[in-house]
Amino acid sequence: MRALDNVPARSCHSMQNERAVCLLSGGLDSATVLAIALSKGFECHAISFSYGQRHERELDSSRKIAEHFGVERVISEIDLRHIAKSALTGHGEVQRRELNEISNEIPNTYVPSRNIIFLSIAASYAESIGARHVFIGANAIDYSGYPDCRPGFYNAFERALNLGTKSGLEEGFRIHVPLQFLKKSEIIKLGTDLGVPYEFTTSCYEGGEEACGQCDSCILRLQGFKEAGLKDPVKYKKYPGFYQDYLKKRD
Repeated sequence: MRALDNVPARSCHSMQNERAVCLLSGGLDSATVLAIALSKGFECHAISFSYGQRHERELDSSRKIAEHFGVERVISEIDLRHIAKSALTGHGEVQRRELNEISNEIPNTYVPSRNIIFLSIAASYAESIGARHVFIGANAIDYSGYPDCRPGFYNAFERALNLGTKSGLEEGFRIHVPLQFLKKSEIIKLGTDLGVPYEFTTSCYEGGEEACGQCDSCILRLQGFKEAGLKDPVKYKKYPGFYQDYLKKRD
C-alpha cells in the first residue's frame, strides 16, 4: 500500500499552474500544507468548513492565512451538531489528558466521519473548478488517535474517488497528505522555512481569545514547538509544566 505523502519529485516545475484544493481549517497543520502546495507550484484554492463546531475562531484564522498567501478561499456550511456527537460539536466537555496518554484511545473530540465528509465536499469543489489534486493536513505521528488520520483511510478514499467521480475516471484524483509521517516539530520547522504565519493559526479546541494550553491539540502543538526549539507565537491562558520548564531554559 503506497503512502500518500509529498508530491513526488517529478516535481515542482511539472505542477506549475495545476490547480489544487487545500483543506484549510485555520490550524497549524493545514496552514503548513497550504504553504507546501504553493511551494510545489500549484494554483491553490482553499476550502474551510463551518460545521457547527464549538467556535468560529478557526474560520477567522483560515481567512487570515488565505489572505497572507493570497489564495482564494470558500466556506462550506454543513451543520453536524444534530447528527455527529462530539465534544467539538457541543456534546460534552473537551477531555483533558496528559501528553503520555494522548493516542492511547480515541478521544471525545473525534467528530464521526468528519474527514470523509470534508474530503467528499473538497473533491466536489475540486471537480467543479478543474482540479484533480486535494491536499489535507492529516498526521499519523503526533495526533490524538483519530481513525481518519491514518494512511489506510487516505489510500482507500483516493481509490473511491477514482472509481466514483467523472474526473477520477478520466484524469485521476490525487489526495496529498504531506505531513502524514512527520512529527509535529518537523512540521513546525518546515512551515517556518516556508514562511507560515503561525501567529494567525488556531489549534485550541476551546477557541477562546487565548488558547487553553490543556486540550490535546494545545499540548501536542506546544510539545512540537519545544522539540523544534522555537517559541509558539500565540497566547495561552496557561502553559503545561513541560513548556513552562522549556521557556525557563530558553530565557
